[in-house]
Amino acid sequence: MPTAEPSRRRAAEALQRSTGALSTAAMARMSSDLEWFERLSAQDRSWVGLIVQAGIKGFVDWYGQDGPDGEWDPVRASHAPPLASAVFGAAPRELTGVINLRQTVDLVRLSITVVEANIDAVLDPADAFDVHQSILRYGREVAFATAEVYARAAEVRGAWDARLEALVVDAVLRSEADETMLSRASALGWGARGDVAVVLGSIPAHRTETDIFDGVRRVSRAAGVDALCAAQGERLVVVLGGVDDPYKAAERIVDHFGPGPVVVGPLTEDLSHAHASARAAMSAHRSAGGWPEAPRPVRSEELLPERALAGDGHARRHLVDHVYLPLLGARGTLIETLSAYLQHGSSLEGTARHLFVHPNTVRYRLNQVTTVTGLAPTASRDAFTLQISLVLGRQSGRGTTDPPL
Repeated sequence: MPTAEPSRRRAAEALQRSTGALSTAAMARMSSDLEWFERLSAQDRSWVGLIVQAGIKGFVDWYGQDGPDGEWDPVRASHAPPLASAVFGAAPRELTGVINLRQTVDLVRLSITVVEANIDAVLDPADAFDVHQSILRYGREVAFATAEVYARAAEVRGAWDARLEALVVDAVLRSEADETMLSRASALGWGARGDVAVVLGSIPAHRTETDIFDGVRRVSRAAGVDALCAAQGERLVVVLGGVDDPYKAAERIVDHFGPGPVVVGPLTEDLSHAHASARAAMSAHRSAGGWPEAPRPVRSEELLPERALAGDGHARRHLVDHVYLPLLGARGTLIETLSAYLQHGSSLEGTARHLFVHPNTVRYRLNQVTTVTGLAPTASRDAFTLQISLVLGRQSGRGTTDPPL
C-alpha cells in the first residue's frame, strides 16, 4: 500500500497536469452561470480568467505545502507567497472597482465547485477524499484572502478620496475653481445641484478627522445635502451643496464643530462660485471674537461691522453700498434723524427735541430706516451696524455731506 507522501505527490502531479482543463471548465461555467460576467469588457474578462487560473494553480501549490499527514507544514508555507498576492496579484488594482466583493465571492465559490466536480476524473480514487478535504480548507483560505484584497483596496481608495476632498476644499478657499476641481468633486459624488454655502469652525479635540467628516456627511446626506470636508490647521471647513437655507443647513452640523464660533457664508449659485461664500466665512470667523455673544452658528453678514473694523474691504463696501447709500437716497431726513437718534443715546424724546419734531415723527422715520436697510435702530446690534455704516459712508466721500454723529 502506498505511503501518504507518495500519494500526495501523485495527486499534486495529477492536479498540475489538469490545471489548464480545470481553468477552461471554470471559465465556461462563469459564462453560463454568472450573469454579470458577460457584461464585463473583454479586457476585464481576461483579467478574471487570470485570477481563476491563478486560483487553481494556487490550490495545486497550496496542496503541495501540506505535510504528509495532511496538516499545514510551516516550513513549506514559509517559502510560499501570501495567498492574496498569489491569487489576485495577476490582476490590476482597478479590477476591485469593476467587480465588487460579492461578485468575487461568487467567482471563488464557482471555481471551487468546478474543481470539485472535475477532479475525480483526473485523480487516483485513493487520493480523491484527501484532495476534496483540502479543497474545503483552501476555499476558506481564499475567502480570507479575498476579504484582505478588498479591505486594502477600500483603505487605499479612502485615503485617495480624502486627498481629493482636501484638494477640492483648498481650491474653493483659494478661489481656484476650474475644470479639474469640478472633476475631482464629481469623482467624490458631488451632485452639482442647487446653491452652495461654506461653514467654518474649529476642529473638536479628541476626535479623529475621519469620525468628524463621517458625522458631517451622514447628517448632511440625511437632509439631502452634499458635503465636502477638510481640515485647515485647527479649522474645520465644510462645503455644503444643494442648500436652500444656509443657516438651517449649518444648524444641522454645528455639533460636529469644536468650541468657539461657527460661521456660515452666504449662498452662491454653484461650486465654481463657492469661493465667495468661503471668503466671507473666513473673514467673519477671523473677526468673530469681536462679538462674544454671537449665536452659534452665525451668518457672515451678521458680522459685517466686525469684519469692516478688521479691514475687510468687501464688508466695508457692503455696508456703504447696502446701508449708507440707500439711506442717503431715500429721504434726506432719514440720515439726519438716525444720526441724532444715535447721538442722543437712542432716546426718542431727546432726538425729537434736537430736531424740533414730535417723538412720533422720530418713531416713523426710524421705521423707515428699518424698511430701507432691514436694520432696526431700536435694536442694539442693528444700531451698532448702522452706526459703523454711517462712519464708513462718510469716510468714503460718496453722496452728500450729512450731520456728524
